[in-house]
Amino acid sequence: MEKGEKIMAELTLTKDNFEKEVLNANGPVLVDFWASWCGPCKMMGPVVSQIADEMEGKLKVGKVNVDDEQELAMKYNVMSIPTFIMFENGQVKNMSVGVQGKDRLIRMM
Repeated sequence: MEKGEKIMAELTLTKDNFEKEVLNANGPVLVDFWASWCGPCKMMGPVVSQIADEMEGKLKVGKVNVDDEQELAMKYNVMSIPTFIMFENGQVKNMSVGVQGKDRLIRMM
C-alpha cells in the first residue's frame, strides 16, 4: 500500500482497466471524475466513499483522476470537475457536474 492510500470500496480507474471495470461491468457503475487540487472534489470524496460502502454489491463506484487520465476525461467530455457519470451496460445513463447531495447521486441510478 502506498503512502496516503487507504482501503476503500471505490476503484481507481485508468485507461487500462476502464473497459473491464466500467464498460463490461454487470450492473450500474458510478464514475467520479476528480483531481487532488479540486476543492469541490475533496468535499465530495467522503460522500462518494459512503455511497461506495452503502451500495456495495448493488453499485460499483470508481474514481478517475483527470490529471492522470486526460484521455478518459476527454472521451467523456469532462470539462468541469467533479463530474459524475452513471454507466449501465457500457453506456452513459446519467451525468451530473458539481457538488451533489448523496441522495441525488444515488437517484442517478
